[in-house]
Amino acid sequence: MTASEETVSAPCRRTVVATIGAAGIAAALTACGAGDDKDSSDAAGAQEPVGGGGAVLAKTSDIPVGGGKIFKDEQLVVTQPTEGEFKAFSNRCTHKQCPVTSVEGGTVNCPCHGSKFDIADGSVRGGPAPKPLPAAEISVADGSIKLL
Repeated sequence: MTASEETVSAPCRRTVVATIGAAGIAAALTACGAGDDKDSSDAAGAQEPVGGGGAVLAKTSDIPVGGGKIFKDEQLVVTQPTEGEFKAFSNRCTHKQCPVTSVEGGTVNCPCHGSKFDIADGSVRGGPAPKPLPAAEISVADGSIKLL
């Protein structure tokens, strides 16, 4: 070998494993963070009960009997399973934290993987969701629904 020739060594095993591991972590984090929903950064806290500051959320007349209404900004859904009975739950599916998008046929429905939750108690009625929707605290008085 002459002085002008350089020895090029192959990367060591530790470097290869570290590089592959870093690439895998980056891919996983990118997948978890993908989406246009501005609320996706709050998905980790979605399993805790939702609360607010006592602001009026809606009129009782805004919530259909046997149905409900989704409040995207507040990250919750309010239902009226029977006349005069109001319930509130997180709007995040317990499967992959996707926001639910409809309340129909007695269930709160997630479009991502088909999970369905009962409007009366948030329990799982179908799909891959492992747990019920977390309850939120509301008060109902004088025709108004307030988030506590």
